Amino acid sequence: MPALKKCQIFESYLYLITPPNIREENLSEFAEVLEEIVDKEIISCLQIRLKDPGGIAVSDDIIRTVSNTLLPIVQSNNVAFIMNDNPELASELGCDGVHIGQEDITYSKARSIMGDQAIIGVTCHNSKHLAITASELGADYVAFGAFFPTETKTPKTTAQPELLKWWSEITQVPCVAIGGINPQNCLFLMQSGADFLAVSSGVWNHPAGHAEAISEFEKKLKKKN
Repeated sequence: MPALKKCQIFESYLYLITPPNIREENLSEFAEVLEEIVDKEIISCLQIRLKDPGGIAVSDDIIRTVSNTLLPIVQSNNVAFIMNDNPELASELGCDGVHIGQEDITYSKARSIMGDQAIIGVTCHNSKHLAITASELGADYVAFGAFFPTETKTPKTTAQPELLKWWSEITQVPCVAIGGINPQNCLFLMQSGADFLAVSSGVWNHPAGHAEAISEFEKKLKKKN
């Protein structure tokens, strides 16, 4: 089961989130797009999140259909496949982990469903308290945001880069920065201490295309020798 992989040539790593509008009719097209980039060393995981901007999820059957196509593509490249919100479905489909929000299932219940080896990440908004609590319970990563305006979802909070710096100084638990991240604004978050950068529209809606977006992220995030 892949972990959130790291390598030494990057300061931070991309935590890709799917576009919200993948359906059976455009699934083959998206699968081809994903195959073009998923083998890039900078990509750590893919989270499947099929929701509208208001947070309403599609049916489990649609998620099953999409996941059954995308999961083998992702896992065959040693990239982790993470399910948003739904540990029962994640366990059923053989996902590597699940990401849960503060209003979803509890961490303890998610762990009991997913097992000890699964990746479980927790949304912590802009809260030090929530992050410390999640890490003490055993979360594999915490997610902070939103750092920038985003079209993918309606964020409940905004976060400042100082939060990443604080977190990196007190713990080894990885943190994911999320919210409106693109190649133009990612560098400051990396320098502030983000281990992973959650990106959706910054890749899929890039004006020059997804491949160019990944290339631009690579150039920004490569370690300076």
